[in-house]
Amino acid sequence: MLDFPLWKKIMLWGITLAAALMALPSLFNAGGAEWPDALPEPTVNLGLDLAGGSHLLLEGDISSVAAQRLENMEEAVRQAMRNAEPRIRIGDVSTANDRLSFMLNEASEIDRARGILEPLMQGPDLVREWDLEVVDGQRMVLIPTQSGIDNALNSAMESAVEVVRIRIDKLGTREPTILRQGDTRIVVQVPGLDDPQALKELLGETAQLEFKLVDQNALPSNVQAGIAPPGSQIFPYAAGTDFEGQSVAVRRLGGIRGDRLTGATAGNDPQTNENVVNIQFDVQGGTRFCTLTRENVNKPFAIILDEEVLSAPNINEPICGGSAQISGNFNADSAAKLSIQLGSGALPLPLTVVEERTVSAELGADSIQRGLLAMLIGSIAVVVLMIATYGRFGVYATIALVFNVLMLLGIMAFANSTLTLPGIAGFVLTIGAAVDANVLINERIREERKRGRRVIAAVENGYKEASRAIYDANITNFISACLLGYFGSGPIRGFAVVLIIGLFTSVFTALPLTRMWVSGWLRKTRPNDINV
Repeated sequence: MLDFPLWKKIMLWGITLAAALMALPSLFNAGGAEWPDALPEPTVNLGLDLAGGSHLLLEGDISSVAAQRLENMEEAVRQAMRNAEPRIRIGDVSTANDRLSFMLNEASEIDRARGILEPLMQGPDLVREWDLEVVDGQRMVLIPTQSGIDNALNSAMESAVEVVRIRIDKLGTREPTILRQGDTRIVVQVPGLDDPQALKELLGETAQLEFKLVDQNALPSNVQAGIAPPGSQIFPYAAGTDFEGQSVAVRRLGGIRGDRLTGATAGNDPQTNENVVNIQFDVQGGTRFCTLTRENVNKPFAIILDEEVLSAPNINEPICGGSAQISGNFNADSAAKLSIQLGSGALPLPLTVVEERTVSAELGADSIQRGLLAMLIGSIAVVVLMIATYGRFGVYATIALVFNVLMLLGIMAFANSTLTLPGIAGFVLTIGAAVDANVLINERIREERKRGRRVIAAVENGYKEASRAIYDANITNFISACLLGYFGSGPIRGFAVVLIIGLFTSVFTALPLTRMWVSGWLRKTRPNDINV
């Protein structure tokens, strides 16, 4: 018991003081003082319920998912029939009533066409996503199945959650809460954001980038009247462009979508010094873009963002190498915003804000004050009870309790964790767990003394026997906290994080730290009896 080597003392004090010192910046900020800029400043982030911020509820547009599936299927069918050997010619393609139908030029090709379509109707998990019907012996009709629609919607929403998370993280906000609610909604909570307008604008834009060939056969009068030629569609020019108020007809199929992008950065054109966005394609996207531009030299192609044309330049030469440049009368802010949107990926479906709520910082401050007051009252009551009951050993438990709180706060600051109102409840629970460990130790020492053991033997056996119960209790709590952190989200996860860190700090301060102090006192005074 008395044998406590110097290296172990240095290690225990080093861990304790290092973790406690990391809590100082947070304590300075909470007290209104300024932490010196020259020193490191690990601080605990405050959650929405403490720091205030914005709460948004977004809803996805289901109809756009079905429309996109039809367009993808049409392009896949045309490509498959074109690549068949010999080629299967089709005509009279229709996407009315959420179905894809087309006429075979030769009725004798029906069986071969069915075999080609069969792989296209299966999803990646072997779920049948399309049903096939043959009408009048020559028309083939592809009908989306409910399981296929459900899979597409679930995939789109999962992708939307990830895109929203990336966009918010690139804004520089800390610890946002982003989770699905139901089938078509996403909850977004961003602490410290008082004005959600910029966030709404960023999240409300799908950033669906497309490169499509301009239909040069379209009559300008028909285009301005909104009449699209067969196989084409009309898009207006974006506001602020040179052709604002005009429209352009583009080929509906055969272009490239922005889902092949791997990155986007804002920059300046070295020749004109105008603000541009530089984009990079993945290998497949770069190959397709190179093929598109090589096969259509001296033809215009439109750069379309969220169904608005940014520009429609001529293809002067093949653009290979996997990179390209987007211009469109950007300023520095709009170019940076577009680069965030494109770099995070396009939203697979439009999102609209159906609920908006702002939590004021004053309400958060009131929550902090009430939570800290509850923790202070509880701590004082525990300290008085421990000292009155266990004397010197109660003092050691009190000092360990203070270090426990400081270490917990310091580790949270170092890990850049977020503290929520339930997290403060986790603090209070941690205090109780730390005190409970000291109570077990002290009561065990008291029992050993009643059995007639000498002071040092009683203390040594007390720590040894109590440590088993302490480890067992904290392991079960640790398992529960891990499950809360894994399956929970937002404030529940914040509570779990505080609880997990608090379990480690409470065991550390209750067992090795107090044992070191008691060992030093016993070695120095060699008492014949102890008051426990």
